Amino acid sequence: MDVTQTKQEHLLALKVMRLTKPTLFTNLPVTCEDRDLPGDLFGQLMRDDPSTIKGAEILMLGEMLTLPQNFGNIFLGETFSSYISVHNDSNQVVKDILVKADLQTSSQRLNLSASNSAVGELKPECCIDDVIHHEVKEIGTHILVCAVSYTTQYGEKLYFRKFFKFQVLKPLDVKTKFYNAESDLSSVTDEVFLEAQIQNITTSPMFMEKVSLEPSMMYNVTKLNTVASGDDGESTFGKMSYLQPMDTRQYLYCLKPKPEYAEKAGVIKGVTVIGKLDIVWKTNLGERGRLQTSQLQRMAPGYGDIRLSLEMIPDTVNLEEPFDIICKITNCSERTMDLVLEMCNTRSIHWCGVSGRQLGKLSPGAFLSLPLTLLSSVQGLQSISGLRLTDTFLKRTYEYDDIAQVCVVCPYTSNEC
Repeated sequence: MDVTQTKQEHLLALKVMRLTKPTLFTNLPVTCEDRDLPGDLFGQLMRDDPSTIKGAEILMLGEMLTLPQNFGNIFLGETFSSYISVHNDSNQVVKDILVKADLQTSSQRLNLSASNSAVGELKPECCIDDVIHHEVKEIGTHILVCAVSYTTQYGEKLYFRKFFKFQVLKPLDVKTKFYNAESDLSSVTDEVFLEAQIQNITTSPMFMEKVSLEPSMMYNVTKLNTVASGDDGESTFGKMSYLQPMDTRQYLYCLKPKPEYAEKAGVIKGVTVIGKLDIVWKTNLGERGRLQTSQLQRMAPGYGDIRLSLEMIPDTVNLEEPFDIICKITNCSERTMDLVLEMCNTRSIHWCGVSGRQLGKLSPGAFLSLPLTLLSSVQGLQSISGLRLTDTFLKRTYEYDDIAQVCVVCPYTSNEC
């Protein structure tokens, strides 16, 4: 069997071109001193060069634009635009022309054609033009499939297609880190800080138009990337937020649970959805790109069955003088507890009051505020420790050390911590 087939000549020609913005023309200036052998020859040649800037010929950037010489790189988040032209190269009138453009990715096949209806006829030397656009949302191999079907004047139906393969690259490397707020006050204990490290892994600079965090329904977000100056805060990266190739920039956000969630103990447990980053940038001549991360998740810190935090504590106290604090005890378990409070003195901290007193029953998710009095016998920065809670139902004891720190000063001297 003869496996060779004669290639059929079609009446129509298909051309596909990617639409991109031009780039600034660059040249390599060559200069020398006047006393050198060429004299002013190089300078005159640059002044006569139409691509150089008059009066600034030694600059590499010129006044002209350069059209793309190749397909170029396509990055995730950019808009892929292509011009499709079907030209009638024959001397016949072609009928029922249907042009279809599909984009095949690793996971799906997308129809990019603006219209799926056929053109009635196409006369000789005439063409059908179409421009397609697609926001690239996947990395990896993409195949643009352009198919053309038509009918000759003799009623013969013909069909052909072309494939254009290209790679979609990743423009940014995004890394995230979560930090739990190290605070003793219960009003901010559930705060979490998000650090987003964004690196430009392309070969051209980027203008970072927007980097924002869209929080989930459980959190409110505060941006920490501005310096307060008047009514409007100025960006910590300056007025012109450029990111050079392979440069990395850190963005910081503070997330705080909404009151309706923060008041419910045990709601913010395990893996919680924080939100997603929305990044918008521009490259050469204003080409825009946008990237949204998937939902960011973090493991909420575990507090065990009982959570002990402080609602009020003074910053500075006097040596050997009693001072008051307010503790907040929250039942994070799913059972009712009957609690007993014991206060154990340390080398520097002495509790005032009765140890071993009954606090009563505490239902799941409930909390109680407990005022306590204590004094310090040692100057300096002292750690408050020595509280012990016992659940009489299960005979289980919970000990709390390093609850907070307080600065102890002597009222008769100027020695402070």
